[in-house]
Amino acid sequence: MQACVCEEIAKTEQRIQVTTEKKKFGKVITIISGFQGVDLKNISKNLKHVLACGGTIRNGKVELQGDHILKVKDSLVKLGFSQDSIEIA
Repeated sequence: MQACVCEEIAKTEQRIQVTTEKKKFGKVITIISGFQGVDLKNISKNLKHVLACGGTIRNGKVELQGDHILKVKDSLVKLGFSQDSIEIA
């Protein structure tokens, strides 16, 4: 039970950056970085489910296939992150 409380506190103290990057063959990926002390696997799984896309965790960042920059902020807020801590570039 204690770990759950700590993760909820950690979610409110994040500085999350959301960017897009163009890869090979014109493919666009959405990169979400800045997570500290949270379960990236669970966050990635939930985002992929909500946004109906594929993705991975690489170097402490969540990479989602496609341009989801407009939808990611709402999805992260629903997962318990503070709206003020999410920066879209």
